Amino acid sequence: MPMETRELLQILACPKCLGNLVALEDNGSVAAFACKACGVVYPVRDNIPIMLVEEAIPLEDWNREHPAAKECA
Repeated sequence: MPMETRELLQILACPKCLGNLVALEDNGSVAAFACKACGVVYPVRDNIPIMLVEEAIPLEDWNREHPAAKECA
């Protein structure tokens, strides 16, 4: 996981529950941040995390649309 992503995970929190997030990688880059507690994913667009509750995608929908995505190690 790139240093930038690790730094983001230290300061970002789920805007809905304030819980921890995990980075999701797709095609070699961070594509989203997921909150397992809420079961939602906040997408990354143009290298900018979209941390708005109304823009969150249900985790199961994300997994269906991004079958190759995985948690960054």
